[in-house]
Amino acid sequence: MRTIVVVGLAVLNAAIALLLSPLLEGLMRKLKATIHSRIGPPVTQPYLDLLKLLGKEDLRTGRGFLYAAAPALTLGSVLVLATLVPMGAAPPLSFAGDIIVVLYVAAMSAVLVMLTGFGSASPYASVGSSREMMTLLTVEPVMAVALVVGAVKAGTLSTAGILAWQVEHGPSISMVIAGVAFLLALQAQAGKLPFDIPEADQEIMGGSLIEQSGPRLALFRWAMWAKQLVLAFLLVELFVPWPRVGILPFDLMLALVKVSLVLVVVALVDVVNPRLRIDQAMGYYLRVAFSSLAALAFAVIGM
Repeated sequence: MRTIVVVGLAVLNAAIALLLSPLLEGLMRKLKATIHSRIGPPVTQPYLDLLKLLGKEDLRTGRGFLYAAAPALTLGSVLVLATLVPMGAAPPLSFAGDIIVVLYVAAMSAVLVMLTGFGSASPYASVGSSREMMTLLTVEPVMAVALVVGAVKAGTLSTAGILAWQVEHGPSISMVIAGVAFLLALQAQAGKLPFDIPEADQEIMGGSLIEQSGPRLALFRWAMWAKQLVLAFLLVELFVPWPRVGILPFDLMLALVKVSLVLVVVALVDVVNPRLRIDQAMGYYLRVAFSSLAALAFAVIGM
């Protein structure tokens, strides 16, 4: 019976990431259009884009098994990440991995996109992958320290343990600072302005994915939308898990509301900011990293 429950919750988490992420991306696009005084596409446009791309011819500029399998592996890694992240309840596969595994799996999708760019024989894709690498090396430590703050407070590396501790003890100074740092890192992880440097349409015409089309591009885009949703869940569930009812449907709906608000903030920042240069972005996240280290120091002394 326990196995059935775990499998069911894992499937639920993966389904939420897979099926709801295009809808929330559509809502973000609609909000952006509204702020720009445009009608904009319907909120269902991302679903239509996926259907259109999945029906096109599969054209490739690279060879090899890894290049061919990269889109499916990227989406698969994000779905695995979804099973390690709390979504209205403790992560179904929390027994299989702690925050170290979460960070590893979260970085896997970015690494696969980089390898695809380097393997596509395009100078623009190579530049995009180089920028993706610099962004990952800058942003990933911020997320790691923010999660370690939760681990120090809860006395465990388990995401389920951190969630349970937060629900029981309430907010603290260190977790508030760490949550803000994680939110700032989410902007870059989602590839939104001012940190869409690896994609930079006006500079390198799409970055790492410039040579991707058809079903391959559909899977990459789907993985990116799902990843921003999963990371938003990780933010609200570990740093702002209140209120908690204890009934999965209610807690899941509350979490979805909070995730929607987080993505609205991400969309608003995307609309009102110009793109930063890579050196500006790295300097900015260096300052964010110092704030996350301050949160860690507060956690160590019990604040």
